[in-house]
Amino acid sequence: MNLDLAGRTVVITGAARGIGLGTAKAAAARGARVAVLDLRQQDVDAAASEIGDGAIGLAADVTDRAGLADAFTAVAERFGAIDVVVANAGIAPRGATVQGMAPEEFDRVLAVNLHGVYNTVLAAMPHVLQNRGHLLLTSSVYAFVNGVGVSPYAVAKAGVEQLGRALRVELAPYGATAGVVYYGFVDTHMVKVGFDEDPLASAVTDLLPSFLTARITPEQAGESTVRGIERRAARTIAPARWTGYSLLCGLINPVLDVITAHHRPVVELVLALDVRSRAGRAAVPATAE
Repeated sequence: MNLDLAGRTVVITGAARGIGLGTAKAAAARGARVAVLDLRQQDVDAAASEIGDGAIGLAADVTDRAGLADAFTAVAERFGAIDVVVANAGIAPRGATVQGMAPEEFDRVLAVNLHGVYNTVLAAMPHVLQNRGHLLLTSSVYAFVNGVGVSPYAVAKAGVEQLGRALRVELAPYGATAGVVYYGFVDTHMVKVGFDEDPLASAVTDLLPSFLTARITPEQAGESTVRGIERRAARTIAPARWTGYSLLCGLINPVLDVITAHHRPVVELVLALDVRSRAGRAAVPATAE
């Protein structure tokens, strides 16, 4: 059964900019009441003002389980109910190998991108179950693409995929639904800083076919996301060009892993990442989506 967003309450984490903001705008355009959550109050206030239509902004950190629950309670008290929750908040590490990356950096990415999604699910669950609503978890094509150079990001996104699949089954007896959205390359601040301003990270994407790495706008990503919500879709892939790869990854990936492990450009890239990591220990902080 499709989900009409008109008059519904949609809560989106990591919504001050990028994909989260694009999703919030698309939901508001359909008549939804929108609550945008992000780290800084001034940022969510600006985002809510940009969205208009009675949107509200709340400062919340997805790594703070108690604070996140309080934020959801505040939204429910303001709007009367919460129907849809998009667990979108995420960060990306600076390109580095597993041996070169500071353990604190690895842990931080998992804390936000995986445990933060779980915390969001915990805060959202009572509301979504009560209203037979929908939970949408943000993953990435890195859930099924080799994560060389950004392994904690890929680990987190693969974990989110599995969490979403489990929730899809566990919520069904209660009339609620869950889904996973997989983004390819979206023209966000995170992508610009993480790839455009880092030649080694750019070298990773240069190894992929250009039609796969072509970027879509946050607005396009948000529109695809909301269409998936309206369908209560189990899987939404944006851009859709990644669908074929996702369906065949079980056959393609084992072959690609063998080839790339000995592909000279990849070997040189890994060695370059190791050299940089030893020199700077990946000192640049993770970049928010």
